[in-house]
Amino acid sequence: MSKSEGAKSDGTYAAFFYGTLMAPEVFFTVCYRSSIEDPSILRSLHEFKPAILHGFCRRRIMHKDYPGITPDKDHEVRGMYVTGLTDAHMFHLDVFEGTEYERQAVKVRLLSKVGDDKGRGNVEGEEVEGEVYVFNNTTELEDREWDFEEFRTQKMKKWTREDYGFEDSDRFSPQIDNEDVKEAAV
Repeated sequence: MSKSEGAKSDGTYAAFFYGTLMAPEVFFTVCYRSSIEDPSILRSLHEFKPAILHGFCRRRIMHKDYPGITPDKDHEVRGMYVTGLTDAHMFHLDVFEGTEYERQAVKVRLLSKVGDDKGRGNVEGEEVEGEVYVFNNTTELEDREWDFEEFRTQKMKKWTREDYGFEDSDRFSPQIDNEDVKEAAV
């Protein structure tokens, strides 16, 4: 995986997540895998802001729970812009994403108002820089959009630690019931 050099002047990174990592529960499972800190303290270290990435298209990956994005000038992808990432977080994220993805520097627009699932009603604000993971193998992508709500309600419990449910994320406190999937997520 190639890595962009996206650290800010304070040594931290920001990233745009458009798939499983949009869920704070998955993000914290990946980045803090075995931490014993109180999740509310960990949560205070990061900001999660809705954002949009222009010039890319998000698709389902065949036989997977997660999506991939590829460049496409006629599309845009809504996701989460997350700040406060350290070198250690980026290492965990690089391992999590694996060789299927390439980390790239991008510019995204923060959303001051979030519209519907089709993007109607989005109000774009400040342009910010961050990292994003771009999928490498377009032949594995389905010709349909990945559904975050389907992931949250039907599959996310396989991807997270039980104690990483947060009040502003539907009070979802998932249980891991498949050790192989748990190991893949962490």
